[in-house]
Amino acid sequence: MKRTDILVAVIDGQGGGMGRALVEAVKKSAPDVHVRALGTNALATAAMLKAGADDGATGENAVICNVRRAHVLLGPVGALAADGLLGEVTAPMAAAIGSCGAVKILLPSNRCGIRLAVGPAQSLPFYIREAMGLLAEELERLCGA
Repeated sequence: MKRTDILVAVIDGQGGGMGRALVEAVKKSAPDVHVRALGTNALATAAMLKAGADDGATGENAVICNVRRAHVLLGPVGALAADGLLGEVTAPMAAAIGSCGAVKILLPSNRCGIRLAVGPAQSLPFYIREAMGLLAEELERLCGA
């Protein structure tokens, strides 16, 4: 597979701050992949589009349809939980995200009520750097280069 054929979906809700940071980091580290912003609301989608996403879609059906097409999915861990992201993630969205074939690179967030036993809490920039390292590994696997 060529890198230009790879679809990286970035999901976020609320104000889209984490999604914006993820889109910026992906476009900087892997500018040749296609980045699709998937917002649980229009504000989140707009923030990710402004950050450089190639295209975007908003809402439950958009998330459900597009996660099935993605090779890699980036976003907050709360996207896996029904009622996550302060209630913006519906049960069908969480099920679609959890069951899709995409590799999921999810960032911890203290706002979703999910705690990960991976060590002390870190800053968002730390998690973004870690996510970009995992994305690089996945792109290498997908492209065989």
